Amino acid sequence: MSIFEPDEGMLVVLPSLSLPQDELRRITGALCYEERLLFLLLTLREPKVEVVYLTSMPVNDAVVDYYLSFLDDPDEARTRLQMISLDDPDTHPLSEALLRRPDVIERVRAALGNRRKTREDGGAWMVPFVVSEYEERLAELFSLPVYGPATALAHLGSKSGGRAIGDEAGVPTVRGFGDLRSLTEVEHTARAMSPTTKLMVKLNNSYSGLGNAIVTKDDRPLVSCPTSFSASDENWTTFAEKIAERGAVIEEFIEDRPLRSPSALARITPGGGYDVVATHEQVLGGPNGDVYQGCSFPARREYRAELGAYTERIAGVLAERGVVGLFGVDFFAVKTDGGYRTLLCEINLRIGGTTHPLGAAILTTGASYDPGTGTLMRDGRPKYYVATDNCASPTLKGRTPGEVVKLVHDAGLGFDRESRTGNVLHLLGAVTEFGKLGFTSIGDSAEEAAELHRRTLLTLRPTA
Repeated sequence: MSIFEPDEGMLVVLPSLSLPQDELRRITGALCYEERLLFLLLTLREPKVEVVYLTSMPVNDAVVDYYLSFLDDPDEARTRLQMISLDDPDTHPLSEALLRRPDVIERVRAALGNRRKTREDGGAWMVPFVVSEYEERLAELFSLPVYGPATALAHLGSKSGGRAIGDEAGVPTVRGFGDLRSLTEVEHTARAMSPTTKLMVKLNNSYSGLGNAIVTKDDRPLVSCPTSFSASDENWTTFAEKIAERGAVIEEFIEDRPLRSPSALARITPGGGYDVVATHEQVLGGPNGDVYQGCSFPARREYRAELGAYTERIAGVLAERGVVGLFGVDFFAVKTDGGYRTLLCEINLRIGGTTHPLGAAILTTGASYDPGTGTLMRDGRPKYYVATDNCASPTLKGRTPGEVVKLVHDAGLGFDRESRTGNVLHLLGAVTEFGKLGFTSIGDSAEEAAELHRRTLLTLRPTA
């Protein structure tokens, strides 16, 4: 099964942010990130596909209209789409809140009908952003298979689990140690890592770099050493509590320059097949330069093939363990005299920040991934893109999603269905309150995509 190109069946999309809530609260407009999977509405281009899309709060009609406008017959496609909202702005994850709403559960059951009982028409699948105990309970209630890894395998996607999988797959990993369960263990391990003076401590289960701390080690205890936390409100007291709760890894902090942060996306089918579907250059920011901001496709030619080969090895190990669904692998690429050396950073067993740009590019252009070149190809021509999740400006605040769509269109920056280039917007629900959105700029060359992205940023952030 491919969530990017299903031929038939029903996708029950559950974009619940079932992640550490303390980190989630640090993201501006976090609730609107439930909209990142709206690119899956474009799968309705296939006449035998239906989509049920669940959200905490209703999605603005203009946003739904925007995505359906990419299709040949938006009105017909809408008959195969059901947007179901809890109408609940609570901070609890959507899936947790849904379990307390029998009325909404019945609406989903009604939408499913008998599809969950048959595979003749493609059946139905739950597509979650991440799998937690809540998603698994809902899947059981709905009798649905889940396009994602079972929670019993979640440890394989932790920072410690990723290091172990990398070792088993024979993929070079950043020097360090995992499975640390207390600040005392972190302290002792740091002392054993001499002569390294700069270290990265990462919580086992965190995302977007928000669970990281960089420590410049000296003769004092770590809590007294110069430390930069990726989350601005973090300190050693709160961080130590999270280490005890979640576990952590400690690794050598790589300061080589130039240092690049590429990533790869892979998928594992329910039958155990696996393949690599994309490589990216990640755009990172924040105080430590380790918080995800966006990406560009594909990864640099110098190490693109190696990224793919390493990720395929990792996918093979995970497939043997029974993992299903999409997952991301982050790397470091370090420049050496003989070229670039790539090192495994971490494995993320969930739909990550590079997934929706790839999905938007595939579903709007009709391109497919060519593993030989590592590019997206359409009619013998490659497609490239640059994407951001963090285009924010005071000038956007108070505008409606429809106004922003029109602004981009009137500037000649919208999507051209003939050339299959242009912008695909996302996170539009965050515009009015937070003045923030994301977009993917697609071009026929890397230069065209980058220039389109630059012009779009200038249009949306004129004072930047």
